[in-house]
Amino acid sequence: MNAEALAILDEGASGERHLKIGERELRLTHLEKPFWPELGITKGDLLRYYAQVAPALLPHLADRAMVMKRYPNGASGPFFFMKRAPEPRPGWVRTCSISHASGNVIDFPVVDDLAALLWVVNLGCIDLNPWYGRCDDVQRPDYLHFDLDPFQASWEQVVETGLLLRQVLEGLKMPALVKTSGSKGLHVYVPIRRGPTQKQVWTIAKALAQELAGQYPDLITSEYRIAKRPRGRVLVDYNQNAWGRTLASIYSVRPTAHASVSTPITWEELEAGARIEDFTLKNVPARVKRRGDLWKPLLVSKGRVALERFL
Repeated sequence: MNAEALAILDEGASGERHLKIGERELRLTHLEKPFWPELGITKGDLLRYYAQVAPALLPHLADRAMVMKRYPNGASGPFFFMKRAPEPRPGWVRTCSISHASGNVIDFPVVDDLAALLWVVNLGCIDLNPWYGRCDDVQRPDYLHFDLDPFQASWEQVVETGLLLRQVLEGLKMPALVKTSGSKGLHVYVPIRRGPTQKQVWTIAKALAQELAGQYPDLITSEYRIAKRPRGRVLVDYNQNAWGRTLASIYSVRPTAHASVSTPITWEELEAGARIEDFTLKNVPARVKRRGDLWKPLLVSKGRVALERFL
């Protein structure tokens, strides 16, 4: 970790600071701005958090387009999405060009290192939303994922759904990693070998979600349309695998009342009663230092699933 970055972003940092990380220089602004006034958390505190968890976070963001969700006035203020990397920007901020069906080519920023990470967060990005495919082939994801979203269901129902999904996935020889969404539910990821297209990955995720909903109709739904979705069920949302959709990355802070963090956990921790509010901007850096990155399997080639057998 860059010691200078942490020194500049010390607790109570205010005003504007200039930071040099290696050969890269950036300007951090309005560090004293309240981002969670009721918690006493400022923009500077948010930047410090990301600097602390960067060693574990950055490998999961590297070489992926970043969809920016900017909160210029903090977690409770209005936000807006921004895809195209803004100008002017430092020359060292790499971009990832993605062609859209409209014919537009959008140059997304890429967060490859600490300087780029702090640059993006300084723009007001509280949570981080990376693309599911790497920039060398954005059409071929290297993971499949599900968003378990309570629709007027309880946290206990979300946990039960997560454990049932894990059981189904592991029965298919598909290792499942779990993290809190940091918002309302859970995210479950399966590391896959690159090969199938985004549409094929989405199709497989859809079939799995519909199968699970069919087996447990009183607990689970796969109905994405809110008007037709039964209440009191947990949505196993496969549509986050659709073109251009993103989920908050691991270690991503969320704009919630608790400044909660989307945190990798073990299945044993989930069964033992772990909850979303247990993991926040204030305590996750110590957890990462103590436990390391529980999601390293998502970064390595060994153990990845070949989805071709499902096509």
